[in-house]
Amino acid sequence: MAVGPVEYLVVAFPGSRFTGAIAPALADAVASKAARIIDLTFVYRDDDGTIETVELDDLDPDDLVSFERVEGEVTGMLNEDDIRTLGESVPPGSSAALIVWEDLWAVPLTEAVRASGGQLVAHERIPAGVAEAALSAAGSAR
Repeated sequence: MAVGPVEYLVVAFPGSRFTGAIAPALADAVASKAARIIDLTFVYRDDDGTIETVELDDLDPDDLVSFERVEGEVTGMLNEDDIRTLGESVPPGSSAALIVWEDLWAVPLTEAVRASGGQLVAHERIPAGVAEAALSAAGSAR
């Protein structure tokens, strides 16, 4: 079984409230079969730096509604050490969503590479700001 690239994202929100603004975008990615959610974990980092895992059931009902549409096979890929390490990147006094997903769009490419005897030798993300600046510069050079 071919697996597409698996990535993670940590999205921090000031304070202890999770905003539901990202849920529709996640739901669209899943519905379009561009991505499969593998893990979705919520954390809160106290002002003293203590990291607390927040279960979906413990979210404020107003916030929970926002995340109900995000479906995927949540497997618990992140262990306690992963959650603690990623939680340390969250500013104190903030909450965060830790999202792990598989890029399903890349599965056919992965299969084609394997079938042709190829192998992946590098895979990096170019930061959005760098890509935007390069594309903007390329557009203005024309």
